[in-house]
Amino acid sequence: MGVSQVYALLPASLAHMGVPDGERLSFIGLFGSLLWIVGLPLVPLWGVWADKYSRKAVIARSAIVEAVVFLGMALSSQPWHVAVSMLLIGFQLGNTGVMLAGIRDVVPRHRLGTTIALFGAASPIGFAAGPALAGLLIDGLGQDIPAVFLVSAALSVGTALLVGLASREVRPEVIPTGGVFGLAFGAIRGVFADHAVRRIFLIYGTAFLATQLTRPYIPVLVERLIGLGPGLASGIALVAGTAALAGALLSPVGGAIGDRVGFRPVLVVALVGGAASLVVMPMAPGLGWLAVGALAFAACTSAVGAMVFGLLATEVRSESRSATLNLIYLPLYLAGIVGPALGSVVVRIADVPGTFWLGSAVFLAGAVAVAILLPRHRRPEPAHEAVAAAPVA
Repeated sequence: MGVSQVYALLPASLAHMGVPDGERLSFIGLFGSLLWIVGLPLVPLWGVWADKYSRKAVIARSAIVEAVVFLGMALSSQPWHVAVSMLLIGFQLGNTGVMLAGIRDVVPRHRLGTTIALFGAASPIGFAAGPALAGLLIDGLGQDIPAVFLVSAALSVGTALLVGLASREVRPEVIPTGGVFGLAFGAIRGVFADHAVRRIFLIYGTAFLATQLTRPYIPVLVERLIGLGPGLASGIALVAGTAALAGALLSPVGGAIGDRVGFRPVLVVALVGGAASLVVMPMAPGLGWLAVGALAFAACTSAVGAMVFGLLATEVRSESRSATLNLIYLPLYLAGIVGPALGSVVVRIADVPGTFWLGSAVFLAGAVAVAILLPRHRRPEPAHEAVAAAPVA
């Protein structure tokens, strides 16, 4: 919820700080890159720390850092204040792979695709609720933007308490031994040494690149349709919130289809659909049509995520699962740095629509890569993992 509010309200926040429009469009992209710069070097470490010591602690750490970040956003009055707050977001990253590993350790194999898709729905639900809550507070209750971030900071503290006090520890089947840095770099070597996993990472990176190119500029499309005045927060909530909610609802459907027909063909269809959605979004004649385009794009990206998680969960062995699954966001961090920074350059050359059309081309490149690089049949699980994944009486 809170991160979606950062994306949704950043353009309006910079406008209220008096940043000229030409600089503001570039700042939106550049500040979007700051989310990932600090987090990138820590990517290999969180999964190792989680497996060696505590998955709960690694997850709760994220929520505590989030509270600090959102408090910083609420107190920001200058663009550099926003930049510092967004840099701190890097310390809250690195929890999704840990949660995925915990899910993989307790879910039967025949339910894996559906369960991971349900888990993946949590993020789109948050991305739907965040702008909706912002619209209610700003347009409905007359609050300002800082009040939105203060509410999210309080919710993050509650999340940390919920994880720490109301959830149980799920330990990996095999506890890794050895030094943290050796294990972390061993996980990186394992990723780049495994042809199938390396190709999945490359494909997921292209999908993330397209998403990070365009996501910061969706609020700008809304702004150009309805203006900077009253109703902007609600308009962003309609477009971003409806899209994210659709992704949440359709993600389990994609997972179930993937369980039946295979993760690979669903991934290709989702990438092609995402490319088509990005082409039409900048040409939307009204807010409703823009919401439809964003809805289609969110559904496709949710399916991409579910299929990639499913492919990796069937490819990675249990003893390196947390570390490797946590590295699934290594492409996200790299794309999170390159995508918005590239968008800040493209927007000066081809305006905001250019970022969406470039993102569409990247999505199509991902679909071609899936068709060419990924094997048509998944590698079978070792016998001991098949037994471990079987339902327990």
